[in-house]
Amino acid sequence: MTELPAAKHVRLRDALAEMIRTELSVGDQLPGERRLVEQFGVSRITVRHAIAQLVSEGLLVRKHGRGTFVAHGMAQSRLHLASFHEDMRAAGLSPSTRVDVVAEQDAPPEAVAHLGSDRALRVRRLRLGDGVPVSVDDCWVRPGLLPLEADWETSLYGMLSAAGAGITRAEQTVQAEAASPEDAALLGIEPGAPVLAFHRRSFSANPDGSERPIDYSVSVYRADRYQLHMEVLA
Repeated sequence: MTELPAAKHVRLRDALAEMIRTELSVGDQLPGERRLVEQFGVSRITVRHAIAQLVSEGLLVRKHGRGTFVAHGMAQSRLHLASFHEDMRAAGLSPSTRVDVVAEQDAPPEAVAHLGSDRALRVRRLRLGDGVPVSVDDCWVRPGLLPLEADWETSLYGMLSAAGAGITRAEQTVQAEAASPEDAALLGIEPGAPVLAFHRRSFSANPDGSERPIDYSVSVYRADRYQLHMEVLA
């Protein structure tokens, strides 16, 4: 039996995290509470506290009626202007993209209001971390900036920068939503499951100091694989 000193839930959390890293693989089930109580000589409350911490950190995921399993990992955003590729690599995940739609289409009202154009280049893509669906990005790009024939599995921000329309500022709101049937099918979740929806309007600076709108996007993230991080100053 492993002995744990004073802050038992902290020590147990660290021990379980080490078990996840060295003994278990993604999708493996964590040993049951009774076994952990016996193995580490702690109370069931301590076990539940430590597991709750690991769930909140994205290392474990609970599946109702089945148990607790090693998670695929949770990407983290610090609410800065960074590409999906940068966020995934910062989380230690390998980013990839599957293209769903690339076409010039009639834009939705929010995109029309931002871009000042009834039509826009729509780029809808499924984004993955280590091959696991993380988000669906639905972008409406100002017409005439990018060709239809491009490598849409790469960074959209990088493509815009190369085209002389690099993003210099963005306005973004984040809200909890229920996954639509279309997004749920791509993300591998049930329709109505909780997701984080990022609504973003981006701009590019002109040489004279003015700016022009570049794209309007809605990025829908699986709430169990993505979290926000922010520093609050007094």
